[in-house]
Amino acid sequence: MARIKGGLNAKKKHNRVLKMAKGYRGARSKQYRVAKQSVMRALANAYRGRKEKKRQYRSLWITRINAGARLNGLSYSQLMHGLKSAGADINRKVLSELAISDAKGFAELCNLAKSALNK
Repeated sequence: MARIKGGLNAKKKHNRVLKMAKGYRGARSKQYRVAKQSVMRALANAYRGRKEKKRQYRSLWITRINAGARLNGLSYSQLMHGLKSAGADINRKVLSELAISDAKGFAELCNLAKSALNK
C-alpha cells in the first residue's frame, strides 16, 4: 500500500490560522509560525475580554446609580441597603436605566430607601 503524505492536512491547518490572522501587520499575517502565535494570543485576549466586559458594565451601572442617588441625597451604599431593607428587588442594570431616563421614578425609589433606612 502506498504511503499517504500529510501535506494537504497541514496546508488546511496553515490556511485556517492565516485566515484568522488576516488584517494583522507584516509577518503576523503572512508567516504561519508568527501568525499562529498572534492568533493564539488574540483568542486568549478575546476570551478574557468577554469576561471583563461584564465587570465593566456592572461598574458603569454602579457609577450611574451613585450619581442619581447623590442627586437625591443618598450615597450608593445607603440606597442599595435601603432598597434591600424595603424589599425592593431591582437589579443594577434596571436601576441605572431608571437613573438616566426616569428621574421621577428613581427619586421615588430613593424616597422608599430613605424611609426604610429611618425605621
